[in-house]
Amino acid sequence: MNTTTAFGREQASAAYRALRPRLRAAARRHGPVLALFGAFKLVGLCSFMFLLSSTGSFRDKHPRFGGGAHPWDVLATWDGWWYQQIALYGYDPELVPVPGATGLITLEGNSAAFFPLYPALIRLTMTVTGLGSYGAGMLVSVLASFAAALGIHAVAEWFGGRRAGLAAAGLWAVWPGSGVEWAVYSDSLYVALAAWACYAVMNRHWLTAGFLALAAGLNRPTAGALIAGIGVAALLALRRREDGPLRPLLALALAPLGLIGYLLWVGHRMGDYGGYFALQSGAWAHEFDYGRQTFEVLTSVPVGRFTYLFAFPFADVIGVGVVLLALALVPLLLRLRPPAVLVVHTLLTLVLVLGSQQIFANVSRYLLPCFPLFLPLAVGMRRLSLPVQCSLFGIAALASGSYAGYVLFELGVP
Repeated sequence: MNTTTAFGREQASAAYRALRPRLRAAARRHGPVLALFGAFKLVGLCSFMFLLSSTGSFRDKHPRFGGGAHPWDVLATWDGWWYQQIALYGYDPELVPVPGATGLITLEGNSAAFFPLYPALIRLTMTVTGLGSYGAGMLVSVLASFAAALGIHAVAEWFGGRRAGLAAAGLWAVWPGSGVEWAVYSDSLYVALAAWACYAVMNRHWLTAGFLALAAGLNRPTAGALIAGIGVAALLALRRREDGPLRPLLALALAPLGLIGYLLWVGHRMGDYGGYFALQSGAWAHEFDYGRQTFEVLTSVPVGRFTYLFAFPFADVIGVGVVLLALALVPLLLRLRPPAVLVVHTLLTLVLVLGSQQIFANVSRYLLPCFPLFLPLAVGMRRLSLPVQCSLFGIAALASGSYAGYVLFELGVP
């Protein structure tokens, strides 16, 4: 018995010695990215918590709607409440009319509007760690945000080297809407899957890209843009006969299965295969309107008019700024001649977000998946020294507690 134990320990020690160089190499390569991103996120979170504590407005709000006993409770409100309910109790897909309703909201909201991957990971984390739904949700989101930072860094490094990659990770930490990255929200998980799927396509790892897109389709409906990007890239590869027909075709087949599978399952449970879209429209007034509401907001906010649907003045001013910045960055991105998967994913995400009727204050959050728009800025910032970059991002991180956190959760509806 002792001999067996000693042999086992010797094997473990040998395995660790063999692995140690790889761990050191990984720490040298990824450590600075993770440290930079984590430091800026922590600064932004502390700033957000300070603002919440200073105003105390969260104490007067319902625990589901931006309130709670402590400032950090706010991070699990709004959509976070729904995700926790799914993790705890599962789904109940129904189309239940609101009695006598004749306006925008004609259906009662239910959990089927929220995709299953993120709450499933919350449930798994609860089982493995013993954490409650809040702690498990935060752990999943924080880890996913670091994975997203590494993926965005990898994509940007492909274009402009290591310094551009660091700048892109810094931009992910402080971008408008980034307040949901460390909250009980699914956005960090989606961006992590999207970034690594795009990177897999860029390196022609087709099966990896297909599986990541499948997972992304189980997480957010805007995965349709990612699926289309992978589809276009796969068709181009088939046309060029670069990787043989099998792997691109498998990626093409795998990518949409998660999104289509969830929509069909929800529709089957509701007795209406368009039930998901009916629920979004009838319970949340969220539907594709070909950009009518976005146009109304963009023409109203600059002249101080806030009579449009779901107006949140200060949050909408920031949203207008984000939209204009995104549109200005598109031609700069195209000038870099990025791979088709990045172009299609970014442009279709913009179309889906700006073409929808929704709470416009959320636009900064919904555009987080457009991380390729970071690339022109990141490539330009690589000329700056690391201390200068850190100074700029440090100031932005401090301010992000307001524009990316407080404004989103307390002055709008994330």
